[in-house]
Amino acid sequence: MMKNSSFLEPQQLFFHSPADPAEEEEEEEEEEMPATEKDLAEDAPWKKIQQNTFTRWCNEHLKVLNKRIADLQKDLSDGLKLIGLLEVLSQKKMYRKYHLRPNFRQMKLENVSVALEFLEREHIKLVSIDSKAIVDGNLKLILGLIWTLIHTSNYFNNYFATVY
Repeated sequence: MMKNSSFLEPQQLFFHSPADPAEEEEEEEEEEMPATEKDLAEDAPWKKIQQNTFTRWCNEHLKVLNKRIADLQKDLSDGLKLIGLLEVLSQKKMYRKYHLRPNFRQMKLENVSVALEFLEREHIKLVSIDSKAIVDGNLKLILGLIWTLIHTSNYFNNYFATVY
């Protein structure tokens, strides 16, 4: 079948006629960006959806402690709510002491380390997640951590439901 380009040209002009050449260049750059780069961008829509969903999941479990997370990046950074969440999910206390008022970065790093060591002792494997990433608010790694907790808690809940 032969393509009639003259038929399409008036429609293209009607729907798209950038007045500014810079605007045209921006659109070309945007079109050239592969889908994977858009998906990995900081403002990717899936990140916001996942962040909201995971925040709600955490809050559902933290209700028991009368604690609440508004922002995963900020509220997990001192380790206290992360420790609380782990204690609720596991129904165990931390193996080590931690700082109840972590005012300094070092105290926050130690608290998050206590939480991550707890996960390790519970045989929950984390890949590339360290205390610095959580304290610094690395959203991608925080989401990965919460996903691991969701996945693990669902596994254990289903396991115990079938055994007992």
